[in-house]
Amino acid sequence: MRLESLRIQGLRCLADVTVPLSAGVTVFVGPNGAGKTSLLEAAFLLSHARSFRAGAKDALLQRGADQLSVFAQLRHEDGQTRRLGLGRQGVRWEARVDGQVVTLSELVGECAVVCFEPGSHALIAGGAEERRRYLDWGVFHVEHEFFLAWRRYQRALKQRNSLLRASGPVPDALFLPWEAELASAAAVIDRQRQLYLEALRPHIRQVMEALLPELGVVELRYKRGWSDEADLGELLAAQRGRDLARGHTTLGSHRADWSVVFEQAPQREHLSRGQEKLTALGCVLSQAALYAERKGEWPIVCLDDLASELDKAHQAALVGRLKGAGAQVLVTGTEVPDALQDTSTRVFHVEQGTLNPLL
Repeated sequence: MRLESLRIQGLRCLADVTVPLSAGVTVFVGPNGAGKTSLLEAAFLLSHARSFRAGAKDALLQRGADQLSVFAQLRHEDGQTRRLGLGRQGVRWEARVDGQVVTLSELVGECAVVCFEPGSHALIAGGAEERRRYLDWGVFHVEHEFFLAWRRYQRALKQRNSLLRASGPVPDALFLPWEAELASAAAVIDRQRQLYLEALRPHIRQVMEALLPELGVVELRYKRGWSDEADLGELLAAQRGRDLARGHTTLGSHRADWSVVFEQAPQREHLSRGQEKLTALGCVLSQAALYAERKGEWPIVCLDDLASELDKAHQAALVGRLKGAGAQVLVTGTEVPDALQDTSTRVFHVEQGTLNPLL
């Protein structure tokens, strides 16, 4: 798939920008703070309904603006086109596909964007929430029943947590239906996550062998969020007293985690910052490759500040791989990376929120 055009209004320093995009690689160059990353952020919003920047939710709006919007023309590999729109006013988001109001999940299901950026190492070195987001986005796109189970689970979790925080005593009978719902939905979520990781495993091994051969054989490890030998419903009932003291549910799918483990680096603390970045890149590429395998088309790939994140050898290898796959790639940097110094690369100069084509 590829974006044919992108219009952005009221996003950070981008007041009203329209970007014509072509297949292949497009590079946005300019000084720091010019708005380059916000262009990638706009594409990412259409695919995730959130930013890839940490803590960016309240900073998305342009200073002085009360709303933002992102519109795009998307073309799939089979030739079908879709008009996508995402707007925010206050805290409310509205999504559209071909002019019709849709749910955020329907919009996200239509457009797939993966991103490697300076904060991507958090996928390896950060908390479990970031890894669950990565995992669940991937499962959402390949397992149709996942989202319904995830939504059921979130509702039951909210209700159980509300009971745990009640000001007075709550009868056990009120917990039972929500704990049963949590256990039922968690079983589906856990199964789908494990199936996804199993499908991801060969892609991870192939990519990591190319990126980090010195670290040896790689494996994926998964923790579902409760004991493998026990039923979640029974555990929730047994844990209820402790959860009451804490005021939240401490077992379940919302506590799941996974990790990439290398033969020569069995713990993530053994990885250097550079190796963390390459491992995160490998995860992004593997997810994109699995998406392409299942969907028949590559997602759009965003590479923010590529030259500062990877050395020249890895830049060249990455660009060659993505070009060979036929993926649409959007790249930012203060200058055009060496690996993209050819006539097939389209270049825009970005400064103070405005764009001008260079090549």
